[in-house]
Amino acid sequence: MPNEKSSLAKARRPASPRSREAARIEEIFARLEAADPHPKGELEHVNVFTLLVAVVLSAQATDVGVNKATRALFAIADTPQKMLALGVEGLCGYIKTIGLYPTKAKNVIALCAQLIEKHGGQVPCDREALQALPGVGRKTANVVLNIAFHVPVIAVDTHIFRVSNRLPLAKGKTVEQVEAGLEKIVPERFKLHAHHWLILHGRYVCKARRPECERCIIADLCRFEGKTI
Repeated sequence: MPNEKSSLAKARRPASPRSREAARIEEIFARLEAADPHPKGELEHVNVFTLLVAVVLSAQATDVGVNKATRALFAIADTPQKMLALGVEGLCGYIKTIGLYPTKAKNVIALCAQLIEKHGGQVPCDREALQALPGVGRKTANVVLNIAFHVPVIAVDTHIFRVSNRLPLAKGKTVEQVEAGLEKIVPERFKLHAHHWLILHGRYVCKARRPECERCIIADLCRFEGKTI
């Protein structure tokens, strides 16, 4: 029976390196999903506009530090119109504990003016339009698209860059290279939350100075030479 022999031969044939790697990546995200089925960003916000502002303020700053500053701010300025009314000096008074606050305040006020003038005071669900706003780069745009509009994009920050190169998932020397690589290899069903899983994993487990491999749920799937176990 030629067909039967052919089927047996295919069954005995070892999986290709590409298929083994795809299975490894699938398992990595399956475990991250099982541990945290509904991951969320840690920047506090009350609507899409305040999310955008929080992400702009978070550049070269911690989420904890941004949250401390924005709780009082967002309580009185949760729309572009209200934020614009504060002016640069008024906004600085709320965010002076955040690094680079003078520049960030100018960007946020200019961003508000542009939202009102060009978008009717609404945050656009479009990467190009978002990146045209003052202080908004590709990473910020991707975060807003992912969290606010549920677009399955991956915003590569320092944590994702480190984790992706360490495991590795997608290796690259720039955030653009890592983002493009992750877009290609992350299975579709995991793409919406991949951004959060990788950030949280890098922030709390796969740390920069000493990764806590002893409590990592994907340690056996990791090929990092500097593993601590």
